[in-house]
Amino acid sequence: MNLSVNFAGVEMKNPVTTASGTFGSGAEYKDFVDLNKLGAVTTKGVSSVPWEGNQTPRICETYGGMLNAIGLQNPGIDLFIERDIPFLKQYDTKIIVNICGRTPEEYAEVVQKLADEDIDLLEINISCPNLKAGGLAFGQNPEVARQITDKVKRCAKQPVIMKLSPNVTDITEMAKAAEAGGADAISLINTLTGMKIDINKRTFVLANKTGGLSGPAIKPVAVRMVYQAAHAVKIPVLGMGGIRDSEDALEFIMAGATMVAVGTANFNNPSATEDVINGIAAFMEKNRVKDINELIGCL
Repeated sequence: MNLSVNFAGVEMKNPVTTASGTFGSGAEYKDFVDLNKLGAVTTKGVSSVPWEGNQTPRICETYGGMLNAIGLQNPGIDLFIERDIPFLKQYDTKIIVNICGRTPEEYAEVVQKLADEDIDLLEINISCPNLKAGGLAFGQNPEVARQITDKVKRCAKQPVIMKLSPNVTDITEMAKAAEAGGADAISLINTLTGMKIDINKRTFVLANKTGGLSGPAIKPVAVRMVYQAAHAVKIPVLGMGGIRDSEDALEFIMAGATMVAVGTANFNNPSATEDVINGIAAFMEKNRVKDINELIGCL
């Protein structure tokens, strides 16, 4: 039985990774998950300088998921290179570094610093709805997304994945823009913009007012968008959004995703990624599927 996939030229032992922002850089989960079993670890977003993130409260539960307005708090690329990459290199897993920035130049700076590091792919986050500043809102404009993709590709030595926002009218336009800019792959969906109100206090639950909705509630939207995007471009797709188990993951794979990412589920089931991998293998054995690639985009 073959679970390995080729994603943007990188051979993965299986199609399962973590969703950025839900797994740190793996250290928090090493006692719960055998990182050697994952196809890849996708790190929390890293920027050119440390970011403090948004004011608290910045996370809350909702029906079928959660809202977060963390604001991409991170220690910056220099500490990331010093601390997090060496930690991940201890394990037999691929490394996908998620990158955030407020301007195209900030993205490029991080990409250039990572050019000679022993990592496998770059995931460029142009889609997070939690920050009001420039760069991360650019994911809603196809032409600007194409320009940022082009700028990043010019200085990247690793394959580039563009992470797309679902908060757009037509996801296929964004997918095509990323492809036109030279992206090696796309990932989707990021969180949907949402809001929660405390009726007793008559105020917003989150200090930021709005946050990113993730979890099972968004999965049907995510599967639909992955299906549309996968049929609009020729580059591979990394699908995510509400995946809790192997059945959820297989929906994305059959919709056209070459890889899948487990995110919010990690918070209430730290071994969710391993469970998904084992479940996919069990499905393949039960249904006599010899190669996972037979299932990718089989609809």
